[in-house]
Amino acid sequence: MALSLVKGGNINLSKTDNSLKNIIVGIGWDVRESDQETFDVDLSMLMVGENEKARNERDLVYYHKEHQKSPCGSINHSGDNRTGQGDGDDEAINVFLDKVPKDVQKLIIFVSIYDAEKLKQNFGQVFNAYVRVVNEETNEELTRYDLSEEEDTATYTSLIFGEIYRYQGDWKFKAIGRGIKGGLREFARMHGLDA
Repeated sequence: MALSLVKGGNINLSKTDNSLKNIIVGIGWDVRESDQETFDVDLSMLMVGENEKARNERDLVYYHKEHQKSPCGSINHSGDNRTGQGDGDDEAINVFLDKVPKDVQKLIIFVSIYDAEKLKQNFGQVFNAYVRVVNEETNEELTRYDLSEEEDTATYTSLIFGEIYRYQGDWKFKAIGRGIKGGLREFARMHGLDA
Protein backbone atom coordinates (compact mmCIF):
# COMPACT_ATOMS: atom_id res chain seq x y z
CA MET A 1 0.00 0.00 0.00
CA ALA A 2 1.30 3.45 -0.94
CA LEU A 3 2.43 5.83 1.78
CA SER A 4 0.50 9.11 1.65
CA LEU A 5 2.78 12.01 2.60
CA VAL A 6 2.13 15.45 4.03
CA LYS A 7 4.25 18.49 3.24
CA GLY A 8 7.81 17.90 4.46
CA GLY A 9 7.37 14.11 4.68
CA ASN A 10 9.68 11.69 2.94
CA ILE A 11 10.03 8.03 2.03
CA ASN A 12 12.95 5.82 1.13
CA LEU A 13 11.95 4.56 -2.33
CA SER A 14 14.81 2.07 -2.50
CA LYS A 15 13.58 0.33 0.66
CA THR A 16 10.11 -0.22 -0.87
CA ASP A 17 11.73 -2.55 -3.44
CA ASN A 18 15.48 -3.19 -3.36
CA SER A 19 15.45 -3.93 -7.11
CA LEU A 20 13.71 -0.64 -7.95
CA LYS A 21 15.10 0.76 -11.21
CA ASN A 22 12.33 2.52 -13.11
CA ILE A 23 9.70 4.83 -11.69
CA ILE A 24 6.90 6.98 -13.04
CA VAL A 25 6.29 10.40 -11.52
CA GLY A 26 2.69 11.33 -12.29
CA ILE A 27 0.64 14.42 -11.55
CA GLY A 28 -3.07 15.07 -11.71
CA TRP A 29 -5.43 17.96 -11.10
CA ASP A 30 -9.01 19.13 -11.45
CA VAL A 31 -10.31 22.64 -12.04
CA ARG A 32 -12.75 24.52 -9.82
CA GLU A 33 -15.90 25.96 -11.37
CA SER A 34 -14.85 29.19 -13.01
CA ASP A 35 -15.14 31.15 -16.20
CA GLN A 36 -12.00 29.48 -17.52
CA GLU A 37 -12.49 26.52 -19.82
CA THR A 38 -9.23 24.73 -19.05
CA PHE A 39 -6.08 24.91 -17.00
CA ASP A 40 -2.86 23.72 -18.59
CA VAL A 41 -0.73 22.51 -15.67
CA ASP A 42 2.72 21.44 -16.85
CA LEU A 43 5.08 18.94 -15.23
CA SER A 44 8.84 19.48 -15.42
CA MET A 45 11.86 17.83 -13.83
CA LEU A 46 15.31 19.30 -13.23
CA MET A 47 18.51 17.40 -12.45
CA VAL A 48 20.78 19.26 -10.01
CA GLY A 49 24.05 18.56 -8.22
CA GLU A 50 24.87 19.01 -4.55
CA ASN A 51 25.07 22.78 -5.12
CA GLU A 52 21.37 22.84 -6.17
CA LYS A 53 22.44 23.98 -9.67
CA ALA A 54 21.77 22.32 -13.01
CA ARG A 55 24.82 21.38 -15.07
CA ASN A 56 23.32 22.78 -18.31
CA GLU A 57 19.96 23.54 -19.96
CA ARG A 58 19.53 19.89 -21.06
CA ASP A 59 19.13 18.95 -17.37
CA LEU A 60 15.64 20.50 -17.55
CA VAL A 61 13.05 18.08 -18.96
CA TYR A 62 9.59 19.42 -19.82
CA TYR A 63 6.74 19.22 -22.35
CA HIS A 64 8.49 20.86 -25.34
CA LYS A 65 9.36 18.18 -27.93
CA GLU A 66 13.06 19.12 -27.96
CA HIS A 67 13.22 18.84 -24.15
CA GLN A 68 11.11 15.76 -23.42
CA LYS A 69 14.11 13.48 -22.90
CA SER A 70 17.38 14.01 -21.07
CA PRO A 71 20.53 13.34 -23.14
CA CYS A 72 21.59 10.59 -20.71
CA GLY A 73 18.26 8.80 -21.24
CA SER A 74 17.36 8.78 -17.54
CA ILE A 75 14.30 11.07 -17.80
CA ASN A 76 11.51 10.88 -20.37
CA HIS A 77 8.44 13.18 -20.36
CA SER A 78 5.19 11.63 -21.66
CA GLY A 79 4.02 14.85 -23.36
CA ASP A 80 1.73 17.79 -22.71
CA ASN A 81 -1.85 17.41 -21.45
CA ARG A 82 -3.48 20.80 -21.92
CA THR A 83 -6.76 20.22 -20.10
CA GLY A 84 -6.32 17.89 -17.10
CA GLN A 85 -9.48 16.06 -18.13
CA GLY A 86 -9.92 12.34 -17.63
CA ASP A 87 -9.00 9.91 -14.88
CA GLY A 88 -5.53 9.03 -13.67
CA ASP A 89 -2.32 10.95 -14.17
CA ASP A 90 -2.64 13.99 -16.42
CA GLU A 91 1.10 14.19 -17.12
CA ALA A 92 3.93 11.80 -16.28
CA ILE A 93 7.69 11.47 -16.40
CA ASN A 94 9.51 8.15 -16.54
CA VAL A 95 12.75 8.04 -14.55
CA PHE A 96 15.33 5.31 -15.05
CA LEU A 97 17.15 5.58 -11.73
CA ASP A 98 20.14 3.48 -12.78
CA LYS A 99 20.81 5.86 -15.70
CA VAL A 100 20.83 9.08 -13.64
CA PRO A 101 24.39 10.49 -13.85
CA LYS A 102 26.44 10.05 -10.67
CA ASP A 103 26.98 13.82 -10.28
CA VAL A 104 23.22 14.41 -10.11
CA GLN A 105 22.12 14.55 -6.48
CA LYS A 106 18.49 15.49 -6.88
CA LEU A 107 15.57 15.45 -9.33
CA ILE A 108 13.26 18.39 -8.62
CA ILE A 109 9.58 17.98 -9.56
CA PHE A 110 8.17 21.31 -10.72
CA VAL A 111 4.65 22.20 -11.89
CA SER A 112 3.43 25.44 -13.43
CA ILE A 113 0.25 26.78 -14.98
CA TYR A 114 0.88 27.70 -18.61
CA ASP A 115 0.12 31.37 -19.42
CA ALA A 116 -1.12 31.82 -15.83
CA GLU A 117 -0.61 35.58 -15.62
CA LYS A 118 -2.24 36.26 -18.97
CA LEU A 119 -5.22 34.01 -18.09
CA LYS A 120 -5.36 35.17 -14.43
CA GLN A 121 -5.08 31.61 -13.15
CA ASN A 122 -3.43 30.25 -9.99
CA PHE A 123 -3.35 27.13 -7.84
CA GLY A 124 -6.24 28.47 -5.75
CA GLN A 125 -8.45 27.56 -8.72
CA VAL A 126 -7.06 24.03 -8.93
CA PHE A 127 -8.09 21.19 -6.62
CA ASN A 128 -7.29 17.49 -6.19
CA ALA A 129 -3.72 18.25 -7.27
CA TYR A 130 -1.32 15.42 -6.51
CA VAL A 131 2.04 13.91 -7.36
CA ARG A 132 2.67 10.21 -7.06
CA VAL A 133 5.58 7.84 -7.58
CA VAL A 134 4.89 4.46 -9.17
CA ASN A 135 7.14 1.44 -9.63
CA GLU A 136 7.10 1.23 -13.43
CA GLU A 137 7.75 -2.53 -13.51
CA THR A 138 4.99 -3.57 -11.06
CA ASN A 139 2.63 -0.58 -11.56
CA GLU A 140 2.52 -0.30 -7.74
CA GLU A 141 2.06 3.19 -6.32
CA LEU A 142 4.89 3.72 -3.83
CA THR A 143 3.94 7.11 -2.45
CA ARG A 144 1.59 10.01 -3.05
CA TYR A 145 1.46 13.64 -1.98
CA ASP A 146 -1.88 15.44 -2.26
CA LEU A 147 -1.62 19.21 -2.27
CA SER A 148 -3.83 20.22 0.64
CA GLU A 149 -6.23 23.16 0.40
CA GLU A 150 -4.80 24.42 3.69
CA GLU A 151 -1.33 24.84 2.20
CA ASP A 152 -0.27 28.32 1.22
CA THR A 153 -0.20 27.82 -2.56
CA ALA A 154 -3.43 29.54 -3.63
CA THR A 155 -1.80 32.70 -4.96
CA TYR A 156 1.01 30.92 -6.80
CA THR A 157 1.17 30.01 -10.48
CA SER A 158 3.93 27.43 -10.07
CA LEU A 159 5.41 25.29 -7.33
CA ILE A 160 8.03 22.75 -6.42
CA PHE A 161 5.90 19.68 -5.77
CA GLY A 162 8.63 17.40 -4.50
CA GLU A 163 12.09 15.98 -5.06
CA ILE A 164 13.71 12.62 -5.57
CA TYR A 165 17.20 12.56 -4.10
CA ARG A 166 20.13 10.31 -3.27
CA TYR A 167 20.80 9.52 0.37
CA GLN A 168 23.46 7.04 1.50
CA GLY A 169 23.15 5.04 -1.72
CA ASP A 170 19.33 5.00 -1.71
CA TRP A 171 16.74 7.05 -3.59
CA LYS A 172 14.26 8.99 -1.46
CA PHE A 173 11.23 11.17 -2.22
CA LYS A 174 10.32 14.30 -0.26
CA ALA A 175 7.03 16.22 -0.47
CA ILE A 176 7.82 19.95 -0.80
CA GLY A 177 4.70 21.91 -1.89
CA ARG A 178 6.52 25.26 -2.06
CA GLY A 179 5.02 28.02 -4.19
CA ILE A 180 7.24 29.93 -6.62
CA LYS A 181 6.68 33.40 -8.02
CA GLY A 182 7.11 33.17 -11.78
CA GLY A 183 7.00 30.16 -14.06
CA LEU A 184 9.42 27.72 -15.61
CA ARG A 185 11.83 30.48 -16.63
CA GLU A 186 12.18 31.74 -13.03
CA PHE A 187 12.54 28.18 -11.71
CA ALA A 188 15.37 27.57 -14.20
CA ARG A 189 17.10 30.82 -13.14
CA MET A 190 16.92 29.77 -9.47
CA HIS A 191 19.00 26.75 -10.38
CA GLY A 192 21.66 28.48 -12.46
CA LEU A 193 20.15 28.37 -15.94
CA ASP A 194 19.59 31.29 -18.32
CA ALA A 195 16.24 30.20 -19.70
